[in-house]
Amino acid sequence: MSRRAALGFVGLGSMGSAMAPRLAAAGHEVIGFDQSPAAGAALVEAGGRMAQSTAQVAEASDVVFMSLPTPQIMRDVAIGADGLIAGSPRIVIDLSTSGPRVSAEVANRLRDAGIAFVDAPVSGGRSGALAGKLALMAACSKDVWPDVEPLLTTFGKVFYVGEAAGQAQMMKLINNVLSVAALVVSSEGMALGVKAGLDPHVMIDVLNASSGRNSATVDKLPRAVLTRTFDFGFATGLSLKDVRLCLDEAEAMGVPMLVGNVLRTVLNITQSQYGPQSDFTAIAKVVEQWAGVEIK
Repeated sequence: MSRRAALGFVGLGSMGSAMAPRLAAAGHEVIGFDQSPAAGAALVEAGGRMAQSTAQVAEASDVVFMSLPTPQIMRDVAIGADGLIAGSPRIVIDLSTSGPRVSAEVANRLRDAGIAFVDAPVSGGRSGALAGKLALMAACSKDVWPDVEPLLTTFGKVFYVGEAAGQAQMMKLINNVLSVAALVVSSEGMALGVKAGLDPHVMIDVLNASSGRNSATVDKLPRAVLTRTFDFGFATGLSLKDVRLCLDEAEAMGVPMLVGNVLRTVLNITQSQYGPQSDFTAIAKVVEQWAGVEIK
């Protein structure tokens, strides 16, 4: 296998298992790794193959993607003792939500080792990943951008936000805070309306034709709350992690985020009641409990 033709993919969880097969289906040679061997089934079915370790991925690949759940895991995979840095791929692309500071640290360490780093978090959930309709925010050197952009477009629409690692992370954190805010306030409004006797389906139709329209009324509430499935595809623990990262950055930069702090509290309550692996649309369940009504 030609090293320059190979793409690596570390982290085949909810998002990675939907994204890596798209690269293989597009005709690329893809070698993946995940701590759970079963996670690679979709990649193998699409024509990729699995490695036995992160190091094996790095040694076999010219470009390596990472899709990992926490900043610390991303850091360990990228620059840890047995990380990608030891295998010296040409480019490492982080699709995770890792936060600006960890992203910048990893970029600096990789640069010192002669490896280019691309900060490229994604938005759109597993359904967007499966459909190739994610929004990707990317920050990297303009020198590597021509090589990276065609690969990223495999996953959806790409926005180049700057050269400095961490800029795309900041954009992603802002987006995620706004997404949670829309879910919380829309859940409150829906609970109020249902308790007042309004039909929730009619409410959704009215809101989506009016100025109250937002990502929760268009997608999250109809798909995961009104149906009572609570399976939008994004874990409460990960949402809480993202809000915390955003608030940490805001505090460091002296930007007050009053609503952001409320969102952190709501997510903490949701996680306490339903666990970190619950879907973050379980926020609506908390609002329902407070209101004494179900949004259905």
